[in-house]
Amino acid sequence: MEGMTWKEKLFGSSKNYFKRNAGILIGLVALCVIISLQSPNFLRQDNIMNVLRQISSNMYLACGMTMILIAGGIDLSVGSIVAITGVTAGTLLNMGLPIPAAIVICLLAGAVYGSINGVIITRTTLPPFIVTYAMMQILRGATYVYTGGTTVRIDDRTFTNLGTGYVQGIVPLPVVYMLVVFVIVFIVLNKTRLGRHIYAVGGNEKAARFSGINVRRTRMFVYVFSGVMGALAGLVLCARSYSGNPLAGDGAEMDAIAACVLGGASMAGGYGFVGGTLIGALIIGLLNNGLNLMRIDSYWQIILKGVVILAAVYVDYVKNLKKNKAK
Repeated sequence: MEGMTWKEKLFGSSKNYFKRNAGILIGLVALCVIISLQSPNFLRQDNIMNVLRQISSNMYLACGMTMILIAGGIDLSVGSIVAITGVTAGTLLNMGLPIPAAIVICLLAGAVYGSINGVIITRTTLPPFIVTYAMMQILRGATYVYTGGTTVRIDDRTFTNLGTGYVQGIVPLPVVYMLVVFVIVFIVLNKTRLGRHIYAVGGNEKAARFSGINVRRTRMFVYVFSGVMGALAGLVLCARSYSGNPLAGDGAEMDAIAACVLGGASMAGGYGFVGGTLIGALIIGLLNNGLNLMRIDSYWQIILKGVVILAAVYVDYVKNLKKNKAK
Protein backbone atom coordinates (compact mmCIF):
# COMPACT_ATOMS: atom_id res chain seq x y z
CA MET A 1 0.00 0.00 0.00
CA GLU A 2 3.04 2.25 0.39
CA GLY A 3 3.52 4.63 -2.53
CA MET A 4 -0.12 4.41 -3.62
CA THR A 5 -2.09 7.62 -4.13
CA TRP A 6 -5.23 8.22 -2.09
CA LYS A 7 -7.31 7.65 -5.24
CA GLU A 8 -5.72 4.23 -5.78
CA LYS A 9 -6.36 3.29 -2.15
CA LEU A 10 -9.96 4.50 -2.32
CA PHE A 11 -10.94 2.88 -5.60
CA GLY A 12 -8.89 -0.23 -4.89
CA SER A 13 -10.69 -0.83 -1.60
CA SER A 14 -14.03 0.03 -3.25
CA LYS A 15 -13.35 -2.56 -5.94
CA ASN A 16 -12.59 -5.19 -3.31
CA TYR A 17 -15.74 -4.20 -1.40
CA PHE A 18 -18.00 -4.70 -4.42
CA LYS A 19 -16.23 -7.90 -5.37
CA ARG A 20 -16.55 -9.36 -1.88
CA ASN A 21 -20.23 -8.39 -1.54
CA ALA A 22 -21.30 -8.91 -5.16
CA GLY A 23 -23.88 -11.57 -4.33
CA ILE A 24 -25.62 -9.69 -1.53
CA LEU A 25 -25.50 -6.41 -3.48
CA ILE A 26 -27.25 -8.09 -6.40
CA GLY A 27 -29.85 -9.37 -3.94
CA LEU A 28 -30.29 -5.86 -2.52
CA VAL A 29 -30.78 -4.32 -5.98
CA ALA A 30 -33.19 -7.09 -6.99
CA LEU A 31 -35.21 -6.55 -3.81
CA CYS A 32 -35.40 -2.80 -4.50
CA VAL A 33 -36.56 -3.41 -8.10
CA ILE A 34 -39.25 -5.89 -7.05
CA ILE A 35 -40.63 -3.63 -4.30
CA SER A 36 -40.54 -0.49 -6.49
CA LEU A 37 -42.51 -2.30 -9.20
CA GLN A 38 -45.12 -3.29 -6.64
CA SER A 39 -45.32 0.05 -4.82
CA PRO A 40 -44.74 3.48 -6.45
CA ASN A 41 -44.19 5.02 -2.99
CA PHE A 42 -41.13 2.92 -2.24
CA LEU A 43 -38.51 5.19 -3.87
CA ARG A 44 -39.87 8.41 -2.38
CA GLN A 45 -37.31 10.32 -0.32
CA ASP A 46 -39.41 10.29 2.84
CA ASN A 47 -39.86 6.52 2.61
CA ILE A 48 -36.13 5.89 2.06
CA MET A 49 -35.27 8.07 5.07
CA ASN A 50 -37.91 6.23 7.08
CA VAL A 51 -36.28 2.90 6.18
CA LEU A 52 -32.85 4.19 7.19
CA ARG A 53 -34.25 5.44 10.49
CA GLN A 54 -35.89 2.08 11.13
CA ILE A 55 -32.72 0.10 10.45
CA SER A 56 -30.53 2.40 12.56
CA SER A 57 -31.29 0.64 15.87
CA ASN A 58 -30.66 -2.75 14.29
CA MET A 59 -27.41 -1.44 12.83
CA TYR A 60 -26.13 -0.33 16.25
CA LEU A 61 -26.69 -3.85 17.55
CA ALA A 62 -25.35 -5.47 14.37
CA CYS A 63 -22.10 -3.48 14.56
CA GLY A 64 -21.43 -4.88 18.01
CA MET A 65 -22.59 -8.33 16.92
CA THR A 66 -20.24 -8.26 13.93
CA MET A 67 -17.26 -7.88 16.24
CA ILE A 68 -18.52 -10.67 18.50
CA LEU A 69 -19.14 -13.09 15.61
CA ILE A 70 -15.71 -12.37 14.14
CA ALA A 71 -14.20 -13.11 17.57
CA GLY A 72 -16.01 -16.46 17.60
CA GLY A 73 -18.79 -15.59 20.07
CA ILE A 74 -22.45 -14.62 20.13
CA ASP A 75 -24.57 -12.23 22.21
CA LEU A 76 -28.28 -12.93 22.78
CA SER A 77 -28.67 -10.34 25.55
CA VAL A 78 -28.66 -7.16 23.42
CA GLY A 79 -32.44 -7.10 22.94
CA SER A 80 -32.98 -7.12 26.70
CA ILE A 81 -30.34 -4.41 27.13
CA VAL A 82 -32.43 -2.28 24.74
CA ALA A 83 -35.49 -2.72 26.97
CA ILE A 84 -33.84 -2.12 30.34
CA THR A 85 -31.96 0.92 28.97
CA GLY A 86 -35.16 2.56 27.77
CA VAL A 87 -36.84 2.01 31.14
CA THR A 88 -33.74 3.26 32.98
CA ALA A 89 -33.54 6.39 30.82
CA GLY A 90 -37.21 7.16 31.37
CA THR A 91 -36.88 6.71 35.12
CA LEU A 92 -33.78 8.90 35.40
CA LEU A 93 -35.29 11.69 33.28
CA ASN A 94 -38.55 11.62 35.24
CA MET A 95 -36.47 11.98 38.43
CA GLY A 96 -35.14 15.26 37.02
CA LEU A 97 -31.64 14.08 36.13
CA PRO A 98 -30.00 16.15 33.35
CA ILE A 99 -30.12 14.54 29.91
CA PRO A 100 -26.31 14.19 29.47
CA ALA A 101 -26.03 12.50 32.87
CA ALA A 102 -28.89 10.09 32.09
CA ILE A 103 -27.32 9.18 28.74
CA VAL A 104 -23.88 8.57 30.28
CA ILE A 105 -25.35 6.41 33.06
CA CYS A 106 -27.31 4.32 30.54
CA LEU A 107 -24.26 3.80 28.31
CA LEU A 108 -22.14 2.86 31.34
CA ALA A 109 -24.86 0.43 32.44
CA GLY A 110 -24.74 -1.16 28.99
CA ALA A 111 -20.98 -1.53 29.36
CA VAL A 112 -21.51 -3.21 32.74
CA TYR A 113 -24.02 -5.69 31.29
CA GLY A 114 -21.59 -6.49 28.50
CA SER A 115 -18.68 -6.83 30.94
CA ILE A 116 -20.65 -9.36 33.01
CA ASN A 117 -21.08 -11.45 29.87
CA GLY A 118 -17.41 -10.99 29.05
CA VAL A 119 -16.11 -11.93 32.50
CA ILE A 120 -18.15 -15.12 32.69
CA ILE A 121 -17.28 -16.17 29.13
CA THR A 122 -13.56 -15.41 29.40
CA ARG A 123 -13.10 -16.82 32.92
CA THR A 124 -15.03 -20.05 32.44
CA THR A 125 -15.65 -22.64 29.74
CA LEU A 126 -19.37 -21.87 29.61
CA PRO A 127 -20.64 -21.41 26.01
CA PRO A 128 -21.36 -17.78 25.04
CA PHE A 129 -24.80 -18.87 23.81
CA ILE A 130 -25.81 -20.07 27.29
CA VAL A 131 -24.24 -17.16 29.18
CA THR A 132 -25.82 -14.46 27.03
CA TYR A 133 -29.15 -16.29 26.91
CA ALA A 134 -29.18 -16.31 30.71
CA MET A 135 -28.34 -12.59 30.76
CA MET A 136 -31.14 -11.98 28.25
CA GLN A 137 -33.64 -13.63 30.61
CA ILE A 138 -32.29 -11.89 33.72
CA LEU A 139 -32.41 -8.40 32.22
CA ARG A 140 -35.79 -8.88 30.58
CA GLY A 141 -37.22 -10.26 33.80
CA ALA A 142 -35.73 -7.40 35.84
CA THR A 143 -37.34 -4.91 33.45
CA TYR A 144 -40.76 -6.54 33.89
CA VAL A 145 -40.37 -6.71 37.68
CA TYR A 146 -39.48 -3.02 37.91
CA THR A 147 -42.19 -1.73 35.56
CA GLY A 148 -44.89 -4.30 36.27
CA GLY A 149 -45.17 -4.66 32.51
CA THR A 150 -46.14 -1.01 31.95
CA THR A 151 -44.31 1.65 29.96
CA VAL A 152 -42.37 4.54 31.48
CA ARG A 153 -43.53 7.73 29.79
CA ILE A 154 -40.92 10.31 28.69
CA ASP A 155 -42.14 13.90 28.23
CA ASP A 156 -38.80 15.70 27.87
CA ARG A 157 -38.95 17.12 24.34
CA THR A 158 -35.21 17.82 24.23
CA PHE A 159 -34.49 14.14 24.86
CA THR A 160 -37.14 12.79 22.47
CA ASN A 161 -35.76 15.07 19.76
CA LEU A 162 -32.59 12.95 19.86
CA GLY A 163 -34.61 10.14 18.34
CA THR A 164 -37.14 12.08 16.26
CA GLY A 165 -35.13 15.07 15.04
CA TYR A 166 -33.58 15.73 11.64
CA VAL A 167 -30.46 17.32 10.22
CA GLN A 168 -31.44 20.08 7.77
CA GLY A 169 -34.97 18.69 7.90
CA ILE A 170 -33.91 15.73 5.72
CA VAL A 171 -31.64 13.19 7.46
CA PRO A 172 -33.00 11.66 10.71
CA LEU A 173 -30.64 11.99 13.68
CA PRO A 174 -30.63 8.21 14.34
CA VAL A 175 -29.18 7.76 10.83
CA VAL A 176 -26.37 10.20 11.68
CA TYR A 177 -25.56 8.17 14.81
CA MET A 178 -25.61 5.01 12.68
CA LEU A 179 -23.06 6.43 10.26
CA VAL A 180 -20.78 7.50 13.13
CA VAL A 181 -20.96 4.03 14.72
CA PHE A 182 -20.33 2.40 11.33
CA VAL A 183 -17.20 4.50 10.75
CA ILE A 184 -15.87 3.77 14.25
CA VAL A 185 -16.33 0.00 13.86
CA PHE A 186 -14.86 0.08 10.35
CA ILE A 187 -11.74 1.85 11.62
CA VAL A 188 -11.36 -0.48 14.61
CA LEU A 189 -11.68 -3.65 12.52
CA ASN A 190 -9.59 -2.52 9.55
CA LYS A 191 -7.09 0.04 10.79
CA THR A 192 -6.09 -0.97 14.34
CA ARG A 193 -4.12 -3.67 16.11
CA LEU A 194 -7.23 -4.47 18.16
CA GLY A 195 -9.11 -5.25 14.96
CA ARG A 196 -6.38 -7.66 13.83
CA HIS A 197 -6.54 -9.31 17.25
CA ILE A 198 -10.32 -9.77 16.97
CA TYR A 199 -9.92 -11.56 13.63
CA ALA A 200 -7.04 -13.65 14.97
CA VAL A 201 -8.94 -14.77 18.08
CA GLY A 202 -11.96 -15.82 16.02
CA GLY A 203 -9.85 -17.52 13.36
CA ASN A 204 -7.68 -19.63 15.68
CA GLU A 205 -7.74 -18.92 19.40
CA LYS A 206 -4.82 -21.18 20.22
CA ALA A 207 -2.59 -19.66 17.53
CA ALA A 208 -3.61 -16.17 18.68
CA ARG A 209 -2.62 -16.99 22.25
CA PHE A 210 0.74 -18.40 21.16
CA SER A 211 1.43 -15.26 19.14
CA GLY A 212 1.10 -13.14 22.28
CA ILE A 213 -2.46 -11.83 21.83
CA ASN A 214 -4.39 -11.30 25.06
CA VAL A 215 -7.44 -13.39 24.15
CA ARG A 216 -9.36 -12.57 27.33
CA ARG A 217 -8.92 -8.83 26.89
CA THR A 218 -9.93 -9.00 23.24
CA ARG A 219 -13.08 -11.00 23.98
CA MET A 220 -13.86 -8.73 26.90
CA PHE A 221 -13.72 -5.68 24.64
CA VAL A 222 -16.19 -7.03 22.06
CA TYR A 223 -18.78 -7.92 24.73
CA VAL A 224 -18.44 -4.56 26.47
CA PHE A 225 -18.78 -2.79 23.11
CA SER A 226 -21.86 -4.87 22.29
CA GLY A 227 -23.41 -3.87 25.62
CA VAL A 228 -22.78 -0.19 24.86
CA MET A 229 -24.37 -0.61 21.42
CA GLY A 230 -27.41 -2.22 23.05
CA ALA A 231 -27.69 0.75 25.40
CA LEU A 232 -27.36 3.20 22.49
CA ALA A 233 -30.13 1.39 20.62
CA GLY A 234 -32.29 1.50 23.75
CA LEU A 235 -31.76 5.25 24.18
CA VAL A 236 -32.60 6.04 20.56
CA LEU A 237 -35.63 3.75 20.54
CA CYS A 238 -37.11 5.18 23.74
CA ALA A 239 -36.49 8.72 22.44
CA ARG A 240 -38.31 7.83 19.22
CA SER A 241 -41.27 6.24 21.02
CA TYR A 242 -41.46 8.78 23.90
CA SER A 243 -41.31 5.95 26.43
CA GLY A 244 -39.31 3.13 27.95
CA ASN A 245 -41.12 -0.08 27.06
CA PRO A 246 -40.31 -3.44 28.70
CA LEU A 247 -41.24 -5.09 25.39
CA ALA A 248 -38.71 -3.03 23.42
CA GLY A 249 -35.97 -4.99 21.68
CA ASP A 250 -37.87 -8.28 21.81
CA GLY A 251 -36.20 -10.43 19.13
CA ALA A 252 -33.76 -7.62 18.20
CA GLU A 253 -30.79 -9.93 18.77
CA MET A 254 -32.06 -12.20 15.99
CA ASP A 255 -32.35 -9.32 13.52
CA ALA A 256 -28.82 -8.21 14.42
CA ILE A 257 -27.42 -11.70 13.89
CA ALA A 258 -29.35 -12.00 10.63
CA ALA A 259 -27.89 -8.72 9.36
CA CYS A 260 -24.36 -9.93 10.17
CA VAL A 261 -24.81 -13.33 8.52
CA LEU A 262 -26.54 -11.84 5.48
CA GLY A 263 -23.54 -9.50 5.24
CA GLY A 264 -21.14 -12.42 5.11
CA ALA A 265 -20.01 -12.77 8.74
CA SER A 266 -19.23 -16.36 9.66
CA MET A 267 -20.93 -17.98 12.65
CA ALA A 268 -17.73 -20.01 13.05
CA GLY A 269 -15.69 -16.85 13.70
CA GLY A 270 -12.68 -15.25 12.07
CA TYR A 271 -14.51 -13.72 9.11
CA GLY A 272 -16.83 -10.78 8.62
CA PHE A 273 -16.98 -7.16 7.49
CA VAL A 274 -19.04 -4.30 8.86
CA GLY A 275 -19.61 -3.10 5.27
CA GLY A 276 -21.41 -6.37 4.55
CA THR A 277 -23.37 -6.01 7.81
CA LEU A 278 -24.69 -2.64 6.60
CA ILE A 279 -25.99 -4.28 3.42
CA GLY A 280 -27.55 -7.08 5.49
CA ALA A 281 -29.32 -4.55 7.73
CA LEU A 282 -30.56 -2.70 4.63
CA ILE A 283 -31.99 -5.91 3.18
CA ILE A 284 -33.87 -6.68 6.40
CA GLY A 285 -35.15 -3.11 6.66
CA LEU A 286 -36.20 -2.94 3.00
CA LEU A 287 -37.87 -6.33 3.30
CA ASN A 288 -39.94 -5.16 6.27
CA ASN A 289 -40.80 -1.87 4.59
CA GLY A 290 -41.60 -3.45 1.22
CA LEU A 291 -43.86 -6.10 2.70
CA ASN A 292 -45.74 -3.40 4.60
CA LEU A 293 -46.12 -1.27 1.47
CA MET A 294 -47.42 -4.31 -0.40
CA ARG A 295 -49.85 -4.89 2.49
CA ILE A 296 -48.72 -8.45 3.06
CA ASP A 297 -50.10 -9.98 6.25
CA SER A 298 -47.76 -9.55 9.24
CA TYR A 299 -47.82 -13.29 9.93
CA TRP A 300 -46.49 -13.99 6.44
CA GLN A 301 -43.83 -11.35 7.00
CA ILE A 302 -42.50 -13.36 9.94
CA ILE A 303 -42.33 -16.50 7.78
CA LEU A 304 -40.55 -14.69 4.94
CA LYS A 305 -37.99 -13.19 7.32
CA GLY A 306 -37.35 -16.65 8.72
CA VAL A 307 -36.79 -18.03 5.22
CA VAL A 308 -34.31 -15.23 4.42
CA ILE A 309 -32.37 -15.86 7.66
CA LEU A 310 -32.32 -19.62 7.04
CA ALA A 311 -31.03 -19.06 3.52
CA ALA A 312 -28.27 -16.80 4.84
CA VAL A 313 -27.19 -19.34 7.46
CA TYR A 314 -27.20 -22.08 4.82
CA VAL A 315 -24.97 -20.00 2.55
CA ASP A 316 -22.60 -19.53 5.51
CA TYR A 317 -22.64 -23.30 6.09
CA VAL A 318 -21.78 -24.06 2.44
CA LYS A 319 -19.03 -21.42 2.51
CA ASN A 320 -17.42 -22.99 5.60
CA LEU A 321 -17.80 -26.47 4.11
CA LYS A 322 -15.87 -25.44 0.99
CA LYS A 323 -13.26 -23.70 3.12
CA ASN A 324 -12.71 -26.84 5.24
CA LYS A 325 -12.45 -29.04 2.12
CA ALA A 326 -9.88 -26.66 0.64
CA LYS A 327 -7.73 -27.17 3.73
